[in-house]
Amino acid sequence: MATPTRIGLAGLAVMGQNLALNIAEKGFPISVYNRTTSKVDETVERAKNEGNLPLYGFHDPESFVLSIQKPRVIIILVKAGAPVDQTIKTLSSYMEKGDCIIDGGNEWYENTERREKEMAELGLRYLGMGVSGGEEGARNGPSLMPGGSFEAYKYIEDILLKVAAQVPDSGPCVTYIGKGGSGNFVKMVHNGIEYGDMQLIAEAYDVLKSVGKLSNDELHQAFSEWNNGELQSFLIEITADIFGIKDDKADGHLVDKVLDKTGMKGTGKWTVQQAAELSIAAPTIASSLDSRFLSGLKDERVQAAKVFKSCGVSDILVEQSVDKKQLIDDVRKALYASKICSYAQGMNLIRAKSAEKGWDLKLGGLARIWKGGCIIRAIFLDRIKQAYDRNADLANLLVDEEFAKEVVERQSAWRRVVCLAITSGISTPGMSSSLAYFDSYRRERLPANLVQAQRDYFGAHTYERTDMPGSFHTEWFKIAKQSKI
Repeated sequence: MATPTRIGLAGLAVMGQNLALNIAEKGFPISVYNRTTSKVDETVERAKNEGNLPLYGFHDPESFVLSIQKPRVIIILVKAGAPVDQTIKTLSSYMEKGDCIIDGGNEWYENTERREKEMAELGLRYLGMGVSGGEEGARNGPSLMPGGSFEAYKYIEDILLKVAAQVPDSGPCVTYIGKGGSGNFVKMVHNGIEYGDMQLIAEAYDVLKSVGKLSNDELHQAFSEWNNGELQSFLIEITADIFGIKDDKADGHLVDKVLDKTGMKGTGKWTVQQAAELSIAAPTIASSLDSRFLSGLKDERVQAAKVFKSCGVSDILVEQSVDKKQLIDDVRKALYASKICSYAQGMNLIRAKSAEKGWDLKLGGLARIWKGGCIIRAIFLDRIKQAYDRNADLANLLVDEEFAKEVVERQSAWRRVVCLAITSGISTPGMSSSLAYFDSYRRERLPANLVQAQRDYFGAHTYERTDMPGSFHTEWFKIAKQSKI
């Protein structure tokens, strides 16, 4: 290879390989490197088999770095945390002022901000770029969320615009997110919304299967139909697919043989922690995280089921006869209304962080780049973008006039589904907490006055009044004591 390549990529697990092949396929010659050299050879072989793509493999970091045109741009896709620091250390020793490193992993945003400062001291530019869409997205068009050095973004904007998912009417699913760790933060919240989405879909499945007694074929049919309407999305589409797949190792459908224990990588937990830090209510996302924790207690749940059975409590408390068609329609509406709450919470979290850090993030722009390539891509994101186009300072998606109307139209169905689940003994934490969020948010007066009175009683925390300005403290204990004499 005589002429230098346009870009480099280090870290050739599945995501790294696929992104490298995507870049090469778009006509940008790329150098690749991995510490385990067999991965390099594997990627080179794939490039040959997938159309003689302009991809060049290197077994040592120095020749890898030197093969890239200046100013050099290198994407790293390795496990978050210490491996990223190690890779940066290895590569940066061969890099020169003005070169640029892009971390494409799911990194904690403060690590990105630390690295950006460290790189700046070496004269290097740095971007933290969220990449969503899984291995399929990485190969054929992901949603990209780059944040950090704007100059670094400009170096590779031409590549990113071609590599990202392309959506008719709204363009490539990439935009410069903002300064510092904003790209990683936005990707983290995207994953939190994804947790909420997946949990809500799982609850819809549970109610339809456990209460409505739908077969896998009927579930496949229902979800396929939903994917032609307002719920059209990647997650609904793959869910419909899952219900249609037969087990290749035994009779029946594969979904029924999958162990009910959910794994996680940490971004959902970070989202909930950040919500707590910023005092942003995110109950739908938090309940999805709790559900994953509870799913992990499989052995304890098996024991608990035995204990409660011996006390006369069966898996389903009350067998209810339901009209399947009506139930499917109700669950669809409940899922849609709950989903609005999940996205509203995520957007509020991004806005609060943006205000705290001075990132000036554009929420409508985020909805646009999530329309393709990423896991939460959905037709529904168009509506979110329009809501922020109508009012960039919208306090909450729930009060956008269009969404408000839709929630009101669906609330009876939503309440019916949650009540049905409760009386049947089926847990629907996502739908229930979404409904509680809506019911709290829409009420002018909440029972928080009592909580504040209690705080003042035991801790002299003071309270404000509804009828006059100022802070007040009452010696509740003394007054109560006197009245008991």
